[in-house]
Amino acid sequence: MKYIDMHCDTLMNVPDPTGSQTLKSNSIASIDFNRMKKGNTMAQFFAVFLLQKEMFEKEHKEYVEDDIYIKNCVNTLKRSVEENEEIISMAYNYEDIVKNDSMGKMSALLTIEDGRSVEGSFEKLNKYYDLGIRLITLTWNFENCFGFPNSDDPTTMNSGLKKFGKEAIEYMNELGMIIDVSHLSDGGFYDVAEMSKKPFVASHSNSRTLSPHKRNLTDEMIKVLAEKGGITGINFSPTFLNENPKVRYSSIELLVKHLNYIRNKGGDDILAIGTDFDGVSGTLEIDSVDKMPLLFAALKRDGWSDDLLEKLAYKNTLRVIQDTMK
Repeated sequence: MKYIDMHCDTLMNVPDPTGSQTLKSNSIASIDFNRMKKGNTMAQFFAVFLLQKEMFEKEHKEYVEDDIYIKNCVNTLKRSVEENEEIISMAYNYEDIVKNDSMGKMSALLTIEDGRSVEGSFEKLNKYYDLGIRLITLTWNFENCFGFPNSDDPTTMNSGLKKFGKEAIEYMNELGMIIDVSHLSDGGFYDVAEMSKKPFVASHSNSRTLSPHKRNLTDEMIKVLAEKGGITGINFSPTFLNENPKVRYSSIELLVKHLNYIRNKGGDDILAIGTDFDGVSGTLEIDSVDKMPLLFAALKRDGWSDDLLEKLAYKNTLRVIQDTMK
């Protein structure tokens, strides 16, 4: 089963400075091009996750400003794709993905996780679009120019988009950039739902009823997202799958449980994949991209039809891409 994954943090981990760990082949991440091919990837969204200053030292990276870091990550992915053009190409819209697939190639797409670097500037949104960014996760875990993050603090959680955030929703719709509400406050979610004229996504979020982390979606949010034509990508992190967030194991059984629950609340067309590979910790039963067929096999055993599997795997995401990207 070919599939599209809406979120990974692999660019944060590879390639390494020595060049021994690359995007084509590595032993330190869950994703590389060779294993993507083995797992039957159709398209992979690669996030440029904006590290906090203290994270640079932890990741053994020299600190650089956000825009330099973004450009470096973008160039790294584009260069790696060019070096492996026989199996993968960049994609910037629906037509690119379909064309690459028809040629037997996978597609790589670029996103930014944490819109802080936008700094309230429409000019910067244009700049990122021109770089090839086609999705922005509006917030990470801190307040920024768009709005507020998910939080245990009710005041923060209920806070909506800021003035720029509201204006940016319309602008991103026109520009052809997907709006991602994973990490956004509940108040911000409902502002996006009210204001966006195009489908939006929760690229890597699960059910809050089954796993109470505030990063997950409530039943009502799942229904609203579905009504807007959006999708949520199943996240493989133990923290967002288990009823007890201290449990550090991610099982296929839990993935199936969340997918069935989300389908029950939001219907077949909301289902998508957003693994969060290389951005999560713990022990994962599916810990590498080449093991993705295990999920589809489990769903098949659970009674899922081929048509439903295809919607989850790539058709729903392709629809949203076609409806949003230019």
